[in-house]
Amino acid sequence: MESLAKKIEAVLFWRAEPISKKKLAELLDSNITAVEEGLAELETALASRGITLVKKEDEVMLGTAPEFSPLIEKLTKEELHKDLGKAGLETLSIILYFGPVSRSEIDYIRGVNSTFVLRNLLIRGLVERVQNKNDQRSFLYKPTFELITFLGLKGVSELPEYETARAELDQFKNAQQEQDAVASNQESEQIQA
Repeated sequence: MESLAKKIEAVLFWRAEPISKKKLAELLDSNITAVEEGLAELETALASRGITLVKKEDEVMLGTAPEFSPLIEKLTKEELHKDLGKAGLETLSIILYFGPVSRSEIDYIRGVNSTFVLRNLLIRGLVERVQNKNDQRSFLYKPTFELITFLGLKGVSELPEYETARAELDQFKNAQQEQDAVASNQESEQIQA
């Protein structure tokens, strides 16, 4: 397998969610034609494996091969019987109090990658992923109606200390934006000097 196809495979594995061919080209400092060739090569290489390339419109992602659906379904059912764990509860709390929220914001607040925790919450039907209206290349996560109903709430604003927590999270986000702006200004000044 050629270098670009390997890079595409690595990005798709790391991303663990759909990504557009255009975004792949940007990330890999390439062009759409080369990415499409790399995807074709990757698809051929994966043909005899348990992983496949899933394509929908202009987006691609890695998925399990269809012949292993019964196995994956069994494992998913087993997973659903386990507790959410600390990471799951932490992520769910962020989504409840701060949603809709992007994966990068969740990762930043938690300080670790949340991809697999989010996948688990999605599988359980506790959160849903929606297109980000401000950036069509990314998604936002928000609680499902089923979760809100299960918690016995009419809306997330009925969560304990919702206003206080939301204010603290907004303050945290504003402080981060200010730090980013200061860092950006310092970089600009260093470049000009």
